[in-house]
Amino acid sequence: MAEQLKFNTFGNGFPLVFIHGWGLNSAIFSPIAEQLSAHYQVTTIDLPGFGQNTDVLLADYSLENITAMVAKCIAKPAIIIGWSLGGLVATNIALHHKEKAHALVSVTSSPYFIEQANWPGIKAELLQAFHQQLSVDAHKTIEGFLKIQAMGSEHVRNDIKQIKTLINQHPEPNTATLDASLSLLETVDLRAKIQALNLPILRMYGRLDSLVPKAMIEQMDKLLPNSDSYTFHRASHAPFISHSDEFYTVLTDWITGNIIVK
Repeated sequence: MAEQLKFNTFGNGFPLVFIHGWGLNSAIFSPIAEQLSAHYQVTTIDLPGFGQNTDVLLADYSLENITAMVAKCIAKPAIIIGWSLGGLVATNIALHHKEKAHALVSVTSSPYFIEQANWPGIKAELLQAFHQQLSVDAHKTIEGFLKIQAMGSEHVRNDIKQIKTLINQHPEPNTATLDASLSLLETVDLRAKIQALNLPILRMYGRLDSLVPKAMIEQMDKLLPNSDSYTFHRASHAPFISHSDEFYTVLTDWITGNIIVK
């Protein structure tokens, strides 16, 4: 039986749960979590094999197994906020652990990350290159991924520096975890399933994002016509870092206007 994941909780109020993206860890959310904790209970969870949970190693690193472990950390219905790869986990919680999800917020994420005809996304060749690089130098691979995430931001160097400072609070994941979790970005496809979602949904995008292109917005509008979306016009893949005040305002205004807090 897999052990319980470690997580951090800040503040009091209606619960918000943050789930991080590939190669990083929950420390990436520390600044926005501190800001939000004045009015909300904020929980940040490291995925198995990452951050505080680097020693939690799964034989089968599947979306289902990861989702089940993360869901166990959520004590009561919360607004589940997933960034990038974390968006797949957050969405899967809303699909299969409905009692845990009061609402869903995806941040620069997608139900399917690979570019196809009539579907914008990451070129498959790029992720294949990352797989190859991981076997040679995992640290260098993560650094390269950080640069792609920040590419297009108006203050790219500061963004990368801040992200590195935050995530370096925890040890890096091992190569096997990085490789298995990267495969989730290649193989998981929730496009058909998400149309069954029946809860408030906010989708956040960065107009300058090269990993989840802005062309994705129109496609998602069709799949989730009752959801809300917001685009950070000067941000790339990590708007909660590059435009934290705007992110805070957009998120809290949406919660105030759309969520009945009990």
